[in-house]
Amino acid sequence: MGNIFKFHNDLDTDQIIASQYLLLPTIEEMKVHAFESLDAEFASKACPGDFVVGGENFGCGSSREQAPSVLKALGIKAVVAKSFARIFYRNAINIGLPVIVCKDLYDQVESGDTMELSLSEGIVKTGGSEYSCTKLPPYMQSILDKGGLIASLNEMESTAHHGESGGDQ
Repeated sequence: MGNIFKFHNDLDTDQIIASQYLLLPTIEEMKVHAFESLDAEFASKACPGDFVVGGENFGCGSSREQAPSVLKALGIKAVVAKSFARIFYRNAINIGLPVIVCKDLYDQVESGDTMELSLSEGIVKTGGSEYSCTKLPPYMQSILDKGGLIASLNEMESTAHHGESGGDQ
């Protein structure tokens, strides 16, 4: 169970993390500025296991991996939206932040409500109601479980190299 932070349609990556903060050396330093222009206290209020809920075209604008990265670093469990900008969606999967399409949730919740998400079942529960959302295919769930596409590929490469060297000894 986590708290909901609800944001508007066409939320731009610059609203998630403003461009001037991209100069900071680490995601840890950047994360305290997440959503600063929309909710100056977001980073201090967000707790591990909380959710960001958005409308249509969430994460449009510049292609910056830091946008999903700061949300993941704050412990956001998932972003659930009516739809996502394609590049934000891909960047989120790359770094291991679940991004779930749920058409009906947005109009039924407000910031401060609580919800529960089952990624494997594709179900969101909140306020006594249940909503169907995109159920991730097993291969995508596996990528997220490993920490994202990059971590998943690194693990595959590491496994392959260990297998190759095993016969040389």
